[in-house]
Amino acid sequence: MTVQAATAGAPVEKFRKDYEQVPFTAEEVHLTFKLGEETTEVISEVSMRALNRGSGKGVYLNGRGDMVLKSVSVDGRVLGGGEYEVTEGGSGLRLGEEVVADKEGFVLRVVTEIRPQDNTLLEGLYKSSGNFCTQCEAEGFRGITYFLDRPDVMATYRTRIEADKGKYPVLLSNGNLVEEGDLEGGRHYTVWEDPFKKPCYLFALVAGKLSMREDTFKTMSGRDVTLRIFVQEENIGKVDFAMESLIKAMKWDEDTYGLEYDLNIFNIVAVDDFNMGAMENKSLNIFNSRLVLATPNMATDGDFARIEGVVGHEYFHNYTGNRVTCRDWFQLTLKEGLTVYRDQEFSGDMNSRPVQRITDVIRLRSSQFTEDAGPMAHPVRPDSYIKMDNFYTVTVYEKGAEVVRMYETLLGKDGGFCRCCCRCFRLVVGCRLSVG
Repeated sequence: MTVQAATAGAPVEKFRKDYEQVPFTAEEVHLTFKLGEETTEVISEVSMRALNRGSGKGVYLNGRGDMVLKSVSVDGRVLGGGEYEVTEGGSGLRLGEEVVADKEGFVLRVVTEIRPQDNTLLEGLYKSSGNFCTQCEAEGFRGITYFLDRPDVMATYRTRIEADKGKYPVLLSNGNLVEEGDLEGGRHYTVWEDPFKKPCYLFALVAGKLSMREDTFKTMSGRDVTLRIFVQEENIGKVDFAMESLIKAMKWDEDTYGLEYDLNIFNIVAVDDFNMGAMENKSLNIFNSRLVLATPNMATDGDFARIEGVVGHEYFHNYTGNRVTCRDWFQLTLKEGLTVYRDQEFSGDMNSRPVQRITDVIRLRSSQFTEDAGPMAHPVRPDSYIKMDNFYTVTVYEKGAEVVRMYETLLGKDGGFCRCCCRCFRLVVGCRLSVG
């Protein structure tokens, strides 16, 4: 194995015009997490398929320098030192062209060791307040294992989580729960399977001591979906409104767009230590506690409206963001602007449509107009970026929503705007969609 030292220098600017398809893409991802107090072992087994095998570029996987790489295997054969290299201070793993040159597909196994308790970035897998939690958008998954960390690489995921049962009785990930049981030494495990293809930024894992509020929702086709909200024990009496909001959002998406929830379970986890307001991970939404917890004696009308809107927003991402996602991060507004439009429409239908529209315009004028008039001005689809996290802006969200609303105004809800509004938004941003 060749390890190159990290190189100091100016950040690298990425340009939309430089987009290239990967030579190999991921089809199926099997992850095993062995959660520990000192270290966590992550075993990633990925079925890869050739897209552009003659590119001469081999396979390059994104990573992060604080991971320890334990082993790399291709089709069951452990690679030797000259067959791969860790580059740029651990931020990349490159397989040599000769390793994959004659393969239409192969299984890549990567074993890494990470320390979530030392991860103060609150992205990737981290541990805080006694719980393990993830945040992978935009580029946090590369802090868990070496992977093709980009939104146009979409795969199915099967995740096994092992942990101490006394300390971490709740083990959650994306998809449906397909297996659970006890292990030796007071440990236990769960296995989760998500049959719908998704990019790695939608991966999620939560493990800890959490209390649960449960309800059910019957879909338009008659399926019963289990709904669960997990919080710390002292907050379990503050989640009723969030659960009501989730049920309303699921019903509204069916009535308005004919979009039925597609799995057997939908989980929400609310944690205090989370660096975004909320995250739409497939079937396992993770929220900052302030956007879930509310009771009449502690919250204002504005707090209740905000919770209803954000719970709706993250649920609506199940289609506009998860099942239909962006080709690359330059199309961020494809999912965010479109989903803001959908949550604004939802809030208008649940409450007062004129009041909702006034509220949206006030926010647009006070925040987005200011951004447009200053040094941070940028289009809803930028041509370049240095750090993707800096583009989660009111321009991408609120102005993006106004672009969608412009289409509705020009074409009408019952005419060209169509029931699946993402098809029209595709024309606005002029990009390809990745669909899983």
